[in-house]
Amino acid sequence: MPRRGLLIILSSPSGAGKSTLAKRLMAWDSDLSFSVSATTRPPRDGEIDGKDYFFQTEDEFRSNVNDGEMLEHAHVFGNFYGSPAAPVRDAIEQGRDVLFDVDWQGEQQIQNSDLKDYALSIFILPPSITELRRRLETRAQDSEEVISKRMLKSWDEISHWGGYDYVLVNDDLDETEEALKTIIAAERMKREQQPDLLAHVRKLHDEFEDMV
Repeated sequence: MPRRGLLIILSSPSGAGKSTLAKRLMAWDSDLSFSVSATTRPPRDGEIDGKDYFFQTEDEFRSNVNDGEMLEHAHVFGNFYGSPAAPVRDAIEQGRDVLFDVDWQGEQQIQNSDLKDYALSIFILPPSITELRRRLETRAQDSEEVISKRMLKSWDEISHWGGYDYVLVNDDLDETEEALKTIIAAERMKREQQPDLLAHVRKLHDEFEDMV
C-alpha cells in the first residue's frame, strides 16, 4: 500500500555525530532525500542552483517567508537560510521521506507549520561534554576559538532535547545508526502514514458482508 512520506528532523550540538548519521541514513535508503535549503548567499564554485541550494535574492527570500513558503528559516552570519515548503510537501504526498539537518529553532518552526503531522524529530546527545569537545578537536576542522564558541553553544542546543519525539545518546555510531533505522521503519508503518488503510478495511467489510 502507498504511504505518506515523513519529514525527518535530526538535531544535535555540533560534534555529536548528526552529519555522519545523516550521511549513513542516505546511504541506507536511496529513496530518502535531503532537504535542499534556500539561501541568500552567493553560490560558491561548483555549487548548482536547485541541487546544492536554491539561491535567492534577499527580496525573494523575504517574500517567500511572508507568503508562508518556508518551513523554517534563520539569519546566519549575514545571510538568510531556509527550507522551502513546496518540494517537501510534494515528496510527502508521493510517499518519499525528506531528511532535515536543523537546530532546535528550525525544529520548532517545522512543528508549528502545516506539515507538523508528518514530522518525526530526533535529537542526538553526546555521551559526555568531555567527549563532545574531544570529537570537535579530533576532526581538526575548526580553530580553538571556534571550538570554544561551539562548546558554549552546545548546552543551549542540548537544553531543548525534551521537545523531540526521540532522543538517542550517540555513544557508539553503529548502534545509534541502527536505532535510527528502527525508529524510521516503525514510524513509516504508523496507521496515519497509510492513507489507503481505511479503504482496505471497508473492502474487507464488504467482502465479509457478501460472505454472510
